[in-house]
Amino acid sequence: MKADVLLGLQWGDEGKGKIVDVLTSKYDIIARFQGGPNAGHTLEFNGIKHVLHTIPSGIFHPGVINLIGNGVVIDPVIFEREIIDIKALNIPMSELLISKKAHLILPTHKLLDAASEKAKGKEKIGSTLKGIGPTYMDKTGRNGLRVGDISAIDFKKRYEKLKQKHIQLLNFFDFEYELEKLEKAWFDSLETLKSFAHIESEHYIHNALKNNKKILAEGAQGALLDIDFGSYPFVTSSNTITAGACTGLGIAPNKIGEVFGIFKAYCTRVGSGPFPSELFDKVGDQLAKVGNEFGSTTGRARRCGWIDIPALKYAININGVTQLMMMKADVLSGIDTIKACTHYELNGVKIDYLPFEDNEDLIPIYKDLKGWKMDLMQLKNLSLAPKEVHEYISWLEEVLETPITIVSVGPDRNQTLYR
Repeated sequence: MKADVLLGLQWGDEGKGKIVDVLTSKYDIIARFQGGPNAGHTLEFNGIKHVLHTIPSGIFHPGVINLIGNGVVIDPVIFEREIIDIKALNIPMSELLISKKAHLILPTHKLLDAASEKAKGKEKIGSTLKGIGPTYMDKTGRNGLRVGDISAIDFKKRYEKLKQKHIQLLNFFDFEYELEKLEKAWFDSLETLKSFAHIESEHYIHNALKNNKKILAEGAQGALLDIDFGSYPFVTSSNTITAGACTGLGIAPNKIGEVFGIFKAYCTRVGSGPFPSELFDKVGDQLAKVGNEFGSTTGRARRCGWIDIPALKYAININGVTQLMMMKADVLSGIDTIKACTHYELNGVKIDYLPFEDNEDLIPIYKDLKGWKMDLMQLKNLSLAPKEVHEYISWLEEVLETPITIVSVGPDRNQTLYR
């Protein structure tokens, strides 16, 4: 048995949570492998809309194990709030396990995040201010605290040592803060974190694979936000690509099965950073309005633009995507001419790949495709869609050299059409 991987191919917000929720019934274990509470995976079903941040998107499927892997960073306060919100829905919650090796976001991590972003001024990277970057810095700097450390006799001593280090760093910034209240909430929330099983997650995954359990590794953010391969420095602090599932769960590369790549029928981006196909006209406004393009975690308005083929092909290649799933096809309804960026012009040269110089010097070159009028949200079968929809999908499959197996036409679990 091999583990399948599901991840985003753009700058996040592609609709990964919905697809994980749709696919969960086929799996025994849903495992988050990187990122933290900056994720906002929105699920809609049975008239309920719910946003998850740290908890895997299979949590509403009884009988399915949900695992927060070692590659995830956890804010106990946000985690506690998530648990409270889930219980308030009065829906059965499936079993949740947490890796002992997952790192903890401290209150001072969030303060450092905010202080650093403020100091950057106009050059800010668009951080969600959740403390994720500083937590990963402590992880690679070998200073971090992990879930398994909570049970240690000297945990308080370790916490104080790291806190004092952070306070020394905060002294370099012109930044006022009150720590005492944040600390109390943090230590109180550890009790909720302790109420779930803390496990040796890599051993658990290995045994599950040996026992032919079906595993789906769930990624957060998107491939173009990867710390190595994204639009650096406007990226997240973890590896959002398939390789991140290996390091974030302890899965060997030869144990990776299908790789599901999620993308929108157009593009969006939250925060700062390059966006070659961004729109600043009425069509961009229409995409934002119809698509309800606001960050589910931050509430910030998303920037909107046409689909970017070179960037998408790049993401497909670095992830080894075997199946594509196109989201929000319904948002393009009513647009007479749909454009797709097929190439860039860089310093007067036409190129068909995403270069190192991923910045304002890239000029998009577009192909025009015929749009459609029909409202796709009521479709029960993709065969009933206008021929222009099928032509758009077929063209994308041809240029991306990867099959599109699912088309989403709305946010609800039922608005998912198979090909």
